[in-house]
Amino acid sequence: MSEYYLYFKSLHVIFIVTWFAGLFYMPRLFVYQIEASEKPSPDKEILGKQLGLMAKRLWKIITGPSMVLATIFGLLMFYVSPGLLEQPWMQIKLGFIILLFFYHARTWKIHTQLQAGNFKYTSQQMRLWNEGATLILFAVVFLAVTKSATNWLYGFLGLIGLAVLLMLGIRLYRKIQKNNPDA
Repeated sequence: MSEYYLYFKSLHVIFIVTWFAGLFYMPRLFVYQIEASEKPSPDKEILGKQLGLMAKRLWKIITGPSMVLATIFGLLMFYVSPGLLEQPWMQIKLGFIILLFFYHARTWKIHTQLQAGNFKYTSQQMRLWNEGATLILFAVVFLAVTKSATNWLYGFLGLIGLAVLLMLGIRLYRKIQKNNPDA
């Protein structure tokens, strides 16, 4: 079965990419849904219905199935190469994967709230939420590629730096959008 490891790894990476694609786009749809809910009728209803349908399809056709398949192929990799679990970098990576599952579950909860017409968050909060998947992706990719847990502190500080840069970018975008609403 070990001869299938690279096939499992390839499929795992493919479904990680599609899973993250869904997790990146889903909060953007949340931003648009929230902003549509603030528009006057009939735009509010037309846009809300279309964006809700897009989010529902994205979740059911791409995001959810990709999570399941990425998990299955990841587990198959451990099955054929159990020594991976003993690697310190993998143990740290699995910590981030657990965080990713929590992020996924919370994104699902926000999705169901919006589908029910319950708008608890601002579009700005969803823009910030959208960056959570980016931070997890950076951590997971750097751990998987470098296979190093020795410099995790530098990596962690780099993630904090990235988070600060993303937040500054969001603030700059908000400022530009405020001065030019069509931007």
